[in-house]
Amino acid sequence: QVQLVESGGGLVQAGGSLRLSCAASGRTFSRDTMGWFRRVPGKERELVAFISWSGGILYYADSVKGRFTISRDNAKNTVYLQMNSLKPEDTAVYYCAAAIRGGLLYVADEYEYWGQGTQVTVSS
Repeated sequence: QVQLVESGGGLVQAGGSLRLSCAASGRTFSRDTMGWFRRVPGKERELVAFISWSGGILYYADSVKGRFTISRDNAKNTVYLQMNSLKPEDTAVYYCAAAIRGGLLYVADEYEYWGQGTQVTVSS
């Protein structure tokens, strides 16, 4: 059974940091593009960042550029999202996603596997 399990969410004050982890199991994800999305109630799911299978290509949404860092450890089948200088507007449920075909994938529908999400709440 293929699973993506996020962890590391929580409540933090503005300016603080959190590190999200996404542990994948059930198949090898080392060739997949891995992404982090977030969703706020009443809004569309938003791409936060993605990383290519080698880690050589990174993408960040403008809203998080310079504050968030995506990384992966293929040996551990795990992807991370380091979030620094958090703002109240970063409050959302954060989802990890995997895309089998790899490449530069900006759209949620291009990702086949999804985690259950982890809540991040940033207080002002």
